[in-house]
Order: sequence, then C-alpha cells, then structure tokens
Amino acid sequence: MTSASRFLESPIEYLRGVGPIKGELLRKQADIGTFEDLLFDFPFRYIDRTQFHTIKEAREGDTVQLVGQFVELKESGFRNRKRLTGTFQDATGSVDVIWFRSVKWIKQSIKLFVPYTLYGRVTRYRSRLNIAHPELEVHSKTAKGQRAALDPVYHSTEKLTAKGLDSRGRRKLIENLLEKLHPSHLPENLPVYLVSKMKFHNRYQTLREIHMPTSMEAKDQAVRRMKFEELFFSQLQLIAAKQQRQQSLRGVVFETVGEHVHAFYEKNLPFELTGAQKRVIREIRRDLKSGVQMNRLLQGDVGSGKTIVAVMTMLIAIDNGYQCCLLAPTEILAQQHYQSIRKYLDNLGLRVAFLSGSIKGEKRKAVLYGLRRGNIHIIVGTHAILEDPVRFSKLGVAITDEQHRFGVEQRARLWRKGGETPPHILVMTATPIPRTLAMTIYGDLDVSVIDELPPGRKPVKTIHRTEGHRPQVINFLKQEIAQGRQVFIIYPLIEESEKLDLENLQQGYEKLLQWFPPPEYQISVVHGRMKSEAKEFEMKRFVQKKTHIMVATTVIEVGVDVPNASVMVIENAERFGLSQLHQLRGRVGRGAEQSYCILMTGNKTTTDARERIKTMVRTNNGFEIAEADLRLRGPGDVAGTRQSGITQFQLVNLGEDTRILQTARAIAHRILEDDPQLAKSINKPLRDYLLSSPALLKQWHRVG
Repeated sequence: MTSASRFLESPIEYLRGVGPIKGELLRKQADIGTFEDLLFDFPFRYIDRTQFHTIKEAREGDTVQLVGQFVELKESGFRNRKRLTGTFQDATGSVDVIWFRSVKWIKQSIKLFVPYTLYGRVTRYRSRLNIAHPELEVHSKTAKGQRAALDPVYHSTEKLTAKGLDSRGRRKLIENLLEKLHPSHLPENLPVYLVSKMKFHNRYQTLREIHMPTSMEAKDQAVRRMKFEELFFSQLQLIAAKQQRQQSLRGVVFETVGEHVHAFYEKNLPFELTGAQKRVIREIRRDLKSGVQMNRLLQGDVGSGKTIVAVMTMLIAIDNGYQCCLLAPTEILAQQHYQSIRKYLDNLGLRVAFLSGSIKGEKRKAVLYGLRRGNIHIIVGTHAILEDPVRFSKLGVAITDEQHRFGVEQRARLWRKGGETPPHILVMTATPIPRTLAMTIYGDLDVSVIDELPPGRKPVKTIHRTEGHRPQVINFLKQEIAQGRQVFIIYPLIEESEKLDLENLQQGYEKLLQWFPPPEYQISVVHGRMKSEAKEFEMKRFVQKKTHIMVATTVIEVGVDVPNASVMVIENAERFGLSQLHQLRGRVGRGAEQSYCILMTGNKTTTDARERIKTMVRTNNGFEIAEADLRLRGPGDVAGTRQSGITQFQLVNLGEDTRILQTARAIAHRILEDDPQLAKSINKPLRDYLLSSPALLKQWHRVG
C-alpha cells in the first residue's frame, strides 16, 4: 500500500474537527468513512457570495441572498406538525421565513436583532412572500472579504445539521482536509495525452477547484473533468465487457432461413412489414449467423410491431432445430404474448406452450416433459420458466419483454438454460429509453429501434382538460360509445395509501354511474387489490365488448390489448410521470379508428406537472417523451434503472451531459480497440487506477 493510498484511506475520525461521534454519524448518514469518501463527496451547487439582494427586489421563484435581521420568531402547530415562522427584515421590507423541521433546535440557535446572511428560494403563500428552510449564517463583513466568491453547498440531513455538520460545517472539514492534501496523494488516472487533449487540470488541482473554486471558469473546468471521469470509466467497463463477450462466448450459428419463416411470411403475416421492422430483422439475422452470442436490445413504442420481430426471430431458431422461450414480467402480459403468438403461427404445425406459477399438476408436468423432449418449440411464460425443473432439449433463443423487470441473477439463470452454449438473447422494451441512458445501462448490448408505426395506425390525439370541462368530456365519451367504441378511465395509484387509492377510484366509479346509468351503460372495474380471477373476469368482459367503460388503476398499464377502445381518460394526470402517461396512452390507438387521450387535471398544478402535460399534448414520439422525462426526473426513476445496476453518478446529469457521454464513449472505444488489456505504457495510469479501486476492479476482472 502506497503512502498516497494510506492517507486517503485514513478513517474520517482522524480528520481535525471530526472525532468518534461525528465520524460515526458521517458513516451512517452520509456514507463517508474515510478521507477519500469526504474528498469525493462533491457539492451539488454553489452560492455566488458576491451577489446580494434586497427584500424589495425579491420576486416569487427567485433565489436570493439577503442581509438582515430577525425581528420576531413564532412557533405554531403541535407535536410533529410544529412549524417556526420568523420575520426577517432589512431596510427595504420584510419576508416570512419558515421551518417545518428541527424547529426546537433552530429556535434556540437564532438570535433576534443580529445581522444574518440568508440564502434561499422565494415562494408565495396567500399574499405574503416567504422562504422555507434557507441557509443561514451570522453576517460578517470581514469573513466575506476573506472567503472565495463561490461557496460550495453539500447535502446534509437533520441529524448531521444538529451536530454542526450542515453545509457550512462540511466546508470547514473540506478546508481541513485540503490543508493536508498533497499532489502525490492523487496520482493521475488518465493518460497524459488524454489530459492534454481534453485541456484538463491535473487531479489534485481539479479536486481543489471543485470544493473551493477560485473562479466560475475554474469550477466549470473541474466539474467537466469529473463528469468525464464518471462517464469514461463506466463506458470503459461496458465496452470491455462487450468485447470480452464477443471474443469468448460462442453463439449457435443459424445458417438456415427455412420453411417456417417462408410459410409465415407468405401465408400468416397479417400486414406488410414496416421499413423499421425489416431493418431490425436484418440486424438480428446478421447476429444469428455471426457465431457470436447475440445480446440485442429491441426498443419500440407500444403497437410498433415488436412481437412480429420476436416471432420471426424464433422461427429462424426453429428452422435450425432449436427451441425458444419468451419471458414476460406479469401473467397478464405473458398470456397476451401467448395468444398473439399462437394466432400468428396458426397452421404452421408448431407447438406453443404456456407456463406460469398458476400452471400446476399434470398440465405442468406435460409442459416440462415436452420441453425436455424437444416436442415444444416455443414456451411463453413468466419467471416460472427460470425455475430449476424447467429444462430444454436445445434452447437457441431467449426473449425477455420489459427487461428492467428482471434482475441480474434471473438473467444469468436464463443464460444457463442453453447448456454449454448460451442462447441468443433478445431484450424487448416498450419503454422508450433515451439514447444517453441506453448507452449507460445497456452499453454492453447492441441496440435496435423500431421507430415507425404499422400502416393504417393513426396517432392518438392528446387533449388536456380541467374539471370545468367535465360536462363536455362526458358528452364526448357518450358520442364515442354510441358509435360502438369503448373507453378506459384511469385513476392514479397513490403508493402511500392503497386505501386512499381505492377510495379515489370508488368515488369516481359512483360519479360515473350517475353519468352513465345502467342498464344502458355497463362498466368494468379493475384494481390491484382484486384477486387474479376477478381481474381476469372484468378484463375479459371489456375485451368481449360486454362493457362500455373500464375504470381502473394503473394495473392496466401493461397487458390489455383492446383495438375497439378509442378513448383513454386519465384522471389527476398531474400525479403521473411522463413515461407512465405515455404507456397508458399506448393502450388506445390499437385499431384503425381515430383514438383520443384526455388528460384531466385540477386547475392548480406544479411547474413540472404542467411541463409533463404540455409534452404529452405536443408529441406522440416515445423517445422525445423519454428525453423530457429524463430531464425532469433524472435517471433513477426512468425505466427501472435502479434494478439495472446503473452507475450512481454524482455530477453527471444524463439529460444534459449527452456530448460528454458521447466523447467519453468514443475515446473508450478507441483505447480498447488499440489496447484491449490496457497493457501499453501510455495506458498505465488507467490500469493502475482500475487495479487500485475495489469497485472498478471487481467489474474489470469480470471482463479483463
């Protein structure tokens, strides 16, 4: 162990200003256990301390820095609902300052008629401007002159703040650490030629500027380097994993495009393939002939024709003497695939079977026997296919739908079903994934996109309406029903309270009975707390056109294909994420008739909610919607990325840092093409860094 690594691995307790109690708290609350952890826990924003405002200048929505004093403090509420309100005053006026947390501690800390510097965002409550939970410190003219113009702001918690480890306390710890830090403690992890080409500072200077910037330009340059590092090392490992797989994992060679493919294409194909479908099938065909295991991600909106591509991929495997499986995350979706595939393959003499947890007894035994003997050509089902008793005679292609619902271990078990040679893998998703996110999560997969709807499909018209338009909406629904069409009405799933969710749905249902009275109108109700049999019964009634309206929670998001349904009404649409709104809208527009999606909201919505609604009304393009979702919510909530093992980036914003990602990926590609094992002397800094980092090393050993 070098002296550099020994210094950075020092327990945080040994830093001046920490000690055992604060050290334990930093470990538990902020995951900071060493000097290195503290150094690489970056500020999430900076305050420009050169800019001051007056209260008179403050406007709703502004972020301001004020100098003034508290002239009054009032505590109200009771028990855990207490709040503290202070009147903060300068020469031009006053503003309310409100705290909802740590009320007792803050009340004891603040002194009346003492000058404070206050920093926060201005909001309005009734007619008064207010600032909630501002950053606050005693105003000091001398300190202002000595301090850097940009103050870093760090994440904190209530417990850390109570022990003096708020953002200001953290700044003090960083100052103490930087006093001891030497350039030798931070050896370069990028090759010299790359640092020079990218015009980066060295690592030591970069880290200093990120925590204690000397100027806005220096801070921006430091942030740019750290973002590049986060993305570059992530891409380096994804690309290395892909190269390693291509070199070491043989794939079954499917040379033949035989009788089943031709028979299906000539007799059973229900419509002409789109240009996008033909392009994707060519890409898959190339993979299947290459002798390397296929690992391909197939993206396409709901209704874009992914299932046809999956069917033709499976038929190629069958024509070469192999079996296939298709996994879906829910029984409803698996059943839908099963019925579709059976319909497509009618009269081709192939045996398609279904397997889920509900298939038991003799029926299950027959399916397992048929798979082992090779009598079953295609098995469609849920996670049940991954269980140990399920064994194939010759598995050649494995397809998963909505990949993000399957964990890493489940995917590994699927690979092992192929015996000595892993099956070719096709991953399908109807959740459009922004390109930046796809490169980050699925960077080791090849990506195909179906970006074209089948002919005859009309784009869904999306309309935003508020409660005042309810009578017109009801009349419109009656007109659509009179023309023989059907309607979905969706209520939001409120995760905190299933009970509240059901009340919400129940109230809506009771109002609908007044507007659409039986027996003239029939209504199905589906929600997550119903038993599977009852849910299936209600869905079947709707599919069979026995009911006019389906009232549901988001259980309907996947798994129901009703071409006759022409209207989707989404109640309280402001409570849904963009991706979910788009998925729900995809439930209509499956037939030839014009379809509509009506987004109902209250009169007051947040800025983000208004942006989501505007995006939905403006475009049907799933990828544009996914990009907007990424900008609004960040990667953690998009497309199940938490389960996908996405790197938890500190500084990178995948919605904004596309160019840095593309640069990092291109450079990583070039380096690994030239030097796959990073054995050349010019790449020694890269290899040394990978070998010195336990997390990176674990990944690298899997591929290197």
